[in-house]
Amino acid sequence: MDTQFAQQMIVHHEGAVEMSLLAQENAVTPEVRDLADQIEAAQGPEIERMKSWLQEWGEPAGPEGDLEGMEGMDHGDMGSAMEMEGMSQEEAMADLGSVSGAQFDHRFLELMIEHHRGAVTMAQAALADGQDPGAQELAEQVVQDQEAEIERMEQLLEDL
Repeated sequence: MDTQFAQQMIVHHEGAVEMSLLAQENAVTPEVRDLADQIEAAQGPEIERMKSWLQEWGEPAGPEGDLEGMEGMDHGDMGSAMEMEGMSQEEAMADLGSVSGAQFDHRFLELMIEHHRGAVTMAQAALADGQDPGAQELAEQVVQDQEAEIERMEQLLEDL
């Protein structure tokens, strides 16, 4: 479970970073740009941490940056955790790219809330079934951080 968690969370985090980079360029609300900066700053180091574990464990990092490549893996309910409103990462990025201004900010927040909910689901599964203390610690941190960010994003959506 720990290997699967790390492999899938790497791809999931890479998706959040990709969305955040787009928001840094396109968001019009300073709070949304700040949130995107914080997501990128937090998840980049976590990606590197998980990659180092996989290397130590002699496991592949998986198909980096390609959520579609995760479909063949046996990951049970995690397939839905990799989607946002039923969309793949590629579809979500296209959706975000089709809007601008305040519409972009609103859509980014909606999609990132769903993205974070998926990460929480994945982390909770790792907490239930994982063994590695480092992976357990990271899973706890993901749940804590992303639930707090979900609350923040829901508030931002209300304020828009």
